[in-house]
Formats: sequence, C-alpha cells, structure tokens
Amino acid sequence: MSLQSIFGLEGRTALVTGSSRGIGAAIAKGLADAGASVIVHGQSKDATTATCDAIRAEGGTAFSIGADLAGPNAGRQLIEQALGFTGRLDILVINASAQINATLDELTSEDLDLQLAVNLRATLAMLQAALPKMAAQKWGRVVSIGSINQSRPKSIVTAYAATKAAQHNIIQSQARDFAKHNVLLNTLAPGLIDTDRNADRKQADPEGWQRYAAGLNWMGRAGKAEEMVGAALFLASDACSFMTGETVVLSGGY
Repeated sequence: MSLQSIFGLEGRTALVTGSSRGIGAAIAKGLADAGASVIVHGQSKDATTATCDAIRAEGGTAFSIGADLAGPNAGRQLIEQALGFTGRLDILVINASAQINATLDELTSEDLDLQLAVNLRATLAMLQAALPKMAAQKWGRVVSIGSINQSRPKSIVTAYAATKAAQHNIIQSQARDFAKHNVLLNTLAPGLIDTDRNADRKQADPEGWQRYAAGLNWMGRAGKAEEMVGAALFLASDACSFMTGETVVLSGGY
C-alpha cells in the first residue's frame, strides 16, 4: 500500500466552508494538492478569489460559492450548490464559524443567535443534505473544525465554546450511524492559531499577544494555519479508514 493510495484524493470532490482565508484556505489548498477538486466557500464569491487562484496556479481544480451561513436554509442550499459542480460530494470540511468574544454577563441575544445559526443550525442542515449522498456512494469524510474550547472552555468565549462542544456531539452521533456506510466523521480541534481572526488583538498589543501566546501552550507560540493541513488531509482520506467520532487536538501542548 503506497502513501498515494491512502492519502491521495484524485477523483474526490471536497467542499471546505469558510475557505476564503485562514485555516479553511490552508486546508482547501492542501486537499487540492492531494488531488481533490475543491469547492471554496466564502461569504461572497469575491472573497474566494485568492484561494481559488492559488489552487489553480498550482494546477488544481477549484470552484467557488458565496453564501452567508446564518440564513435559515443556508446549510442545505450550500450542499445543493456544491453537488452541482461535479455531481458528487466526497469530503465536507465544516470550517466556517461565528465567534463572538463575550462572557456570560456580556452575551447578547443577537450574538447568541448568530453563533447558534452558523455553528449549529448550518452544521445540522449540511449534514442532513450531505450524509445520505455520501452513504449512497459508500464513501465519505466529514471533518469538523472544532476548538480546544470545546473541551477546555474559557469564559470569554462562553457561547462559542458551547456551540463547538455541541458541534462535536453532533459529529459523534452521526459517526455512529454512518460508519457502516464508510462515511466517517471526525473533529479537528485547533488551539490558538495565528489567523486574521486574531489580527486585531495582535496589532493592538503585539507584546501582550506574544506574552499570551508564549504562556498558553507547551510550545510557547501560536500555531499556523498551514500546521492544520496534515491532520485535515489524514481525516479526509483513506488513511482515516478505522477512525470515526474522534477529536484530533492540535494545540501545541495544552
């Protein structure tokens, strides 16, 4: 058995939500490098241009979808659009999320509603639409991008952490039901990653950011988006043939 036969994604179609930037963009490029045709999703089609161009520049195949996942039917509609490109969906990477920093006493109803809509309602709708298709073709991979906060929550992200814990609970429940169809669902849970989500904090107080990152994990630094790609490729490929309902934590030691 060759590495190409277990990690290669030739002939596979992957949808990576929230792949216009950050972790999602890095994973989309990695899946394309492994041979998958990748559907790049962002809040607008214009937002996906950089990721699509990068994939195509390396000889890969990229398609583009712009959609706001906060809408009531957005998750199902996104899957339906994705199926229109190649007629199949083999890999779903659920990366797009809403994170609003707020302690419990600061949390507003509007902030809670947005995080529930994007992180949970859209996830449920995407799985409702995608899993039966994957089961019918007897092959599928779902990679949910969770967070270290799903198991070790901080009060500043009270609602976000709760939605990420619930998201993994959904992944586990469906992993049990779909394992017999060779449809495997797992979570990749990053720790602190240096992406544009943290850009404002980093720019506002560079020294404070460095102190925070240095004391947060055993490696003493924030991770890079590209450091998530190897684990995502494993979870999206035939290499992950005997693993489902689990979490891979990439936190720098926590």
